[in-house]
Amino acid sequence: MSTPSLAALPIRRLTLRDLTACADLSEDRGWPREEHKWGFLLTAGKGFGIDDPEGGLVAACVITEYGPWGRPDLGAVGMVLVAGRHARQGVGRRLMRHVVSTMGTTPLTLHATPNGRPLYEELGFKVTGRAEMLKGRFTPGGPESGVFTRAAAAEDLPAILRLDEEVFGADRTPLITRLPAFADQLRVAEEDGRIIGYATAWPNMDTHVVGPLVARDAETAKALISSLAAHTDRPLRTDIDVRHEALLTWAKARGLASVAFNAVMTYGIPDLPGDWTRRFAPLTVAAG
Repeated sequence: MSTPSLAALPIRRLTLRDLTACADLSEDRGWPREEHKWGFLLTAGKGFGIDDPEGGLVAACVITEYGPWGRPDLGAVGMVLVAGRHARQGVGRRLMRHVVSTMGTTPLTLHATPNGRPLYEELGFKVTGRAEMLKGRFTPGGPESGVFTRAAAAEDLPAILRLDEEVFGADRTPLITRLPAFADQLRVAEEDGRIIGYATAWPNMDTHVVGPLVARDAETAKALISSLAAHTDRPLRTDIDVRHEALLTWAKARGLASVAFNAVMTYGIPDLPGDWTRRFAPLTVAAG
């Protein structure tokens, strides 16, 4: 297929009916299929894609919006993928330009791999942070933190939503309310009857991904990770803001190894809103 005919292919909204095609596209680029995550993102966010006349997708991405309905405060861009047979033909650039145009004046954020970063910089995204991906089998040990954790109950949801909005800097109700069905575990840290942190562990291939991880401090974050690890026999995976050096050092001592680094980038704002000191890990880098 020539570049001119690629440029003429329309960009359309994706739905759950495209789940298999999205997973196939991930596999085509050497990523895991991640159907569970794709399903979540296609329902919680907006998918955009380009159909391949020969079948499947030429390219895809997902935008997750946060804030008031119809006038979001922030949009997170993720799962930007172009089929290998169409790589380096400007398809990803065209799709991203469409996304930026569609979102208008809404500020954007994304986590960029080293390969993707040059394209995003060309489009006007700026590096504002860095996240380190860790993965491995968690080994318990060390002194007890003294932080009380427990499984979340339905009546905890309003408090979790208030804490999350305060820390994240935007209302994420459509995403957070989907967590009980999406994740295998949702746990909270509590002090004097007040929730001071929460975290989930959700299934992704052979691992449990820890995120979101929101906590008052590093000790609370450690307690939440430990409590999640105690209730799974899978390896853990998480993406931690590199400014949380104490948590990273602790996690590596507990068996999690560094896998990769991603650049946190923003468009239209100089930095992410909210309180980074209590925002330890995202739900997934694809959703900010």
